[in-house]
Amino acid sequence: MKTRNILIGFIAISLAACSGSETKEKISELAELKADFTELKKQITKLEKEIEEESGSKEGAVNVATKVITPETYNHYIEVTGKVKADENTIISPEGAGKITEILVEEGDNVRKGQTLAYLNNDALDTQIEQAKVNLNLAITTFERQERLWNQNIGSEMEYLQAKSNKESLEQNLRSLNAQKDMMSVKSQINGVVDEVFQRKGEIAGPSLPFARVVNIDKVYVNTEVGEKFLGTINKGDATEIYFPSIKKTVDAKIYRSSTVINDISRTFRVRINLDNKSHEIKPNLLTSVKLRVFSADDLIIVPSILVKQDFEGEFIFVATESNGKSIAKKQYVTSIFNSDNKTIISEGLKSGDQIITVGYDQIVNGTEIAIVKS
Repeated sequence: MKTRNILIGFIAISLAACSGSETKEKISELAELKADFTELKKQITKLEKEIEEESGSKEGAVNVATKVITPETYNHYIEVTGKVKADENTIISPEGAGKITEILVEEGDNVRKGQTLAYLNNDALDTQIEQAKVNLNLAITTFERQERLWNQNIGSEMEYLQAKSNKESLEQNLRSLNAQKDMMSVKSQINGVVDEVFQRKGEIAGPSLPFARVVNIDKVYVNTEVGEKFLGTINKGDATEIYFPSIKKTVDAKIYRSSTVINDISRTFRVRINLDNKSHEIKPNLLTSVKLRVFSADDLIIVPSILVKQDFEGEFIFVATESNGKSIAKKQYVTSIFNSDNKTIISEGLKSGDQIITVGYDQIVNGTEIAIVKS
């Protein structure tokens, strides 16, 4: 028991000795840090003084930056999605029906209006045409003889008229058969490029079956829908900017026309913009982003929207003024009429030449002394 008490006492003395040693080390470390801190404060104070002297700021004044107000021209745009269309984008079909015997073009070929693209089987018509020619030759010969006899007052008028009528009827029949034969070929209705051939040789073609697509994209147009609230602000001849994301191309163009009817479901009206496309880089059905100007005015006072604050009396902006030889911040109440694109148009309260505070406005109140470090 005695030995145990001696051991406990020894441990307590050792712990006390260790604790005292650690405390001394901490005191020494604290003293060193305080010395370093004192030196840092001196350096900070020195640098602050040098900065104030270089910037021209005054002791107790808040450093701010300002901008002199000058009237500007303002344009406001909206962006809408559009799609490329082509007026001459046609599906070609034959007027008659029959089996395709020959195809004269391939996809990608340039064709002219009226050019034959394919032929259909017309053997039966050829036979009828040959027979009609034979019959017509006989009718012509008969009519010529009857006409000579009639001129000589020989024969009856009825025989002459029947011969004439028969000849004219057979001529009409031959013209009809030739017209039917002409319908047994497929012809292009426009100048353009064969974009796609839908049928192959040996297949049955007809008026209700598409044979090929022919497209002329020398001229295309962009269709877009615009909300009815912009009716009256978007007009024929207005400048637009069209961006094609897929081909990373931007084109400037003017509005060709806007529709006179409002879509009663979407509450939009259609705007058309014509484009020249000689390079054929712009393809039908490409999606576009169209920038349309919906507001424009000159000689406006425009400020960044972030500078316009509000209190119980209304909207205000801090401006820099002079009072008793000092620069101070003044709360200038204003009236705004438009706010968009992070810009606000001011109709009252500011004039050309006023200095608005653009940096440091969140550190001041009405009457705060300021030091303009950048203007």
